[in-house]
Amino acid sequence: MGALDGVRVIELAGIGPGPFCGMMLADMGADVVRIDRAASVRGGDPDRPPAFVNGRGRRSIGVDLKSDAGRELVLRLVEGADVVFEGFRPGVVERLGIGPDDCLARNPALVYGRMTGWGQDGPYATSAGHDINYIALAGVLAHMGRHDTGPVPPLNLVGDMGGGGMYLAYGIVCALLSAQRTGVGQVVDAAMVDGAASLMAFFYGMLHTGFSTPNRGENMLDTGAHFYDVYECSDGEYISLGSIEPQFYAEMVEKLGLDLEDFTDQHDRSRWPELKEKVAAVVATRTRDEWDAVLEGTDVCYAPVLAVSEAVEHPHNVARGTFVDIGGIVQPGPAPRLSATPGEVHRPPPHEGQHTDELLAEAGLGDDEVAALRESGAVA
Repeated sequence: MGALDGVRVIELAGIGPGPFCGMMLADMGADVVRIDRAASVRGGDPDRPPAFVNGRGRRSIGVDLKSDAGRELVLRLVEGADVVFEGFRPGVVERLGIGPDDCLARNPALVYGRMTGWGQDGPYATSAGHDINYIALAGVLAHMGRHDTGPVPPLNLVGDMGGGGMYLAYGIVCALLSAQRTGVGQVVDAAMVDGAASLMAFFYGMLHTGFSTPNRGENMLDTGAHFYDVYECSDGEYISLGSIEPQFYAEMVEKLGLDLEDFTDQHDRSRWPELKEKVAAVVATRTRDEWDAVLEGTDVCYAPVLAVSEAVEHPHNVARGTFVDIGGIVQPGPAPRLSATPGEVHRPPPHEGQHTDELLAEAGLGDDEVAALRESGAVA
């Protein structure tokens, strides 16, 4: 029994942060039904699920949202749901007749989640964009990178997944708790620009106090400090050092075999570039495996920099069960971990429309109704 067991979620299929949100909810036990476009249904062997990790844990039904019958079917499904979420541009679902007002009219306790980059309003609201644009406008991207480079985009973790899908999942669960108390649903406006900005809260405080400067690559946590960075080893691999606290810093100096007197004033920023060169020169004398032997298990605040293929095999991750094998694809397991109602991957990603018959039967449609929907092309 997952923490969200008994919660029915309708997901209007999208890309990026929406599916990530659906994965998080499904991992915690929610029954997530993904509504795919009827035109995208191509069939597929259920024993060979698609390699779309963020799509795990769902069932899928293929529906033509532009048809009257398809629209009515979605609203019928909404009547028995707790949550609906979508990731279209503002106004699209309203034009389709399945927007918040339409759905809440059928189910007043419904939580309606909306995932966009810019939000439902504002000058950019109807413009196209991607993760890189949202974190740029949020004041995030300018602070990522080294002092001698331009900003460095960090995969699409900060905007799409962290500031987007994770904040949408959080907002949905908050709204669900409210609906359980009040019987009244609401709309969750999750914008990636808002979420990315929220993730920067700690750094706004650091800038306000003067602990950090607005200049990229010269601060403690943005590669400016010699004790908080990645360093290349003799074999071309990398290690990470994060020795912030004085006792950890002292151990770093000792374990690396550095001159303690030369490294006494840890927070003298004027010496950081010089000290970084000295640390880099020492690290470059050994392979990553050799540094593992010296630094793993110490209080240096150390870890080897691993690629995905290496991370899944590392003893710590293996011991924790951090990764799982679902349908022959090794992938991250559910997180975070709950002691009484742990998350679980309940099923592999579905093919588009794979569960159409099953879900129509659950919705109480008779054979004649199903036949009419199929004949009209409203479902696939």
